[in-house]
Amino acid sequence: MDNQAIPIDERHIDERIHILEMRIKELENILVIKNNEYETLNEQYEQAIRDLKKAKMELERLKSTPLIVGNIKDVIDDYRVVVKSSTGPDFIVTYSGEIDKKNLKNGMRVSLNKQTLAVMELLPSSIDSIVAGAEVIDKPSTTYDDIGGLDAQLREVRESVEYPLLYPNVYKKVGVEPPKGVLIIGPPGTGKTMIAKAIAHHTNACFIRFVGSELVQKYIGEGARLVRELFELANEKAPSIIFLDELDSIGSKRTDVSTSGDREVQRTLMQLLAELDGFEPLGNVKIIGATNRPDILDDALLRPGRFDRIIEIPKPDLNGRKKIFKIHTKNMSLAKDVDLSILADKSENATGAEIKAIITEAGMFTIREERDTVTMKDFLNGLDKVMKHTTKSDRQKQMYMFS
Repeated sequence: MDNQAIPIDERHIDERIHILEMRIKELENILVIKNNEYETLNEQYEQAIRDLKKAKMELERLKSTPLIVGNIKDVIDDYRVVVKSSTGPDFIVTYSGEIDKKNLKNGMRVSLNKQTLAVMELLPSSIDSIVAGAEVIDKPSTTYDDIGGLDAQLREVRESVEYPLLYPNVYKKVGVEPPKGVLIIGPPGTGKTMIAKAIAHHTNACFIRFVGSELVQKYIGEGARLVRELFELANEKAPSIIFLDELDSIGSKRTDVSTSGDREVQRTLMQLLAELDGFEPLGNVKIIGATNRPDILDDALLRPGRFDRIIEIPKPDLNGRKKIFKIHTKNMSLAKDVDLSILADKSENATGAEIKAIITEAGMFTIREERDTVTMKDFLNGLDKVMKHTTKSDRQKQMYMFS
């Protein structure tokens, strides 16, 4: 009786239950797949709707009436302004209700309706591509540790340019106005541009580099416009530092000249003078100028209030030359007979650039002989090769220039 067989009807029901359970699982899987397909299709549908709206908006924009570019000359009241259109005359017009009156300023660029000349929107200031491209985005790798023998000069530059941007409250507590900028003078190759690179590396301020010759333009007023836009960009990016290299190319003394080219350079200089010491304070904008011809600079450029500090970069002394040799040979494989003190003593009157050239030439002699270690002989050969190009008369001219 214990092994009594299960009735046929019960076995049939069990099999049917099993089949139905399998079918339910199969339908559940199909449902999951269909739900995923539905979500994907729904996302594609919504994206198509967005693309359609975007295309319609683009079409409407292309069909819209062109706007005229103008400038605000005066704000009369809460409804009207005086604008100067690109066609020439001045007009009293209304402005869009979406524009906040607080944002309306004299000289600002705006777009005007072609029919009514109403102000439709405010436009960003126009910055020349030459000026916009002067901003240094990738900071130089040069650091203060890469500059040898100029500790006192570096301290003065940092006090005038870097510290006022980092610690403005210190100057307020003492009650002094920080310098607007510094003028770095010195013979070629003494490290003027390296100091600017180090400042750019260590500061978080926007660094704008401009060579003076880039401000000399062909047409009347173009150079002055570039100077004006250069300082506008610096104010927009503040805190910022402007580095004007080769300043003598536009800052030479004004004389009675007859050529139009010289007069245009003088106009550019006068605009620079106005920007350096104008009615509007520079604020968080600092200036670094560099030149190796301070003897030809205009007196108005050198007076306090424009370049408050004039820092002379001399040729390195014995200790400075030894430090420069150490900086540039720290990654080199040197032989035991190399004595940097002797090399520093033998390279009297050499600039930092010449010392670097000596080290490079020593490395080239080593490579030429297929060796891995630079010897004292290589350095002496490099010293002879580099220093013979600097004649005695050239050195005397440089010493007279900065005496």
